[in-house]
Amino acid sequence: MAANGEVRDKGSHRTPSQIKKMDNGYNASAEMKKKRAMNNAARKKLAKEGLVKKGDGNDVDHKKPLRQGGGNGRANLRVLAKAANRAWRKK
Repeated sequence: MAANGEVRDKGSHRTPSQIKKMDNGYNASAEMKKKRAMNNAARKKLAKEGLVKKGDGNDVDHKKPLRQGGGNGRANLRVLAKAANRAWRKK
């Protein structure tokens, strides 16, 4: 239980009020919506090619990251294992 008596969400470590706060703030910003849309479009593109599917444990990686000016062109996309794609965060 959280400090204010709320029960944490089973799929998350956050309480419902914390999730709502994030959805109304950071996640709802125009910048985040654009980034999420581009990532979803990249995954959809590779899913059409049959390279990824839901629940396969793979991520669609941008060779040149979107934050550094990379795009969603096919030459900039590749499939990586989820652990490999997210390993840079642990450094």
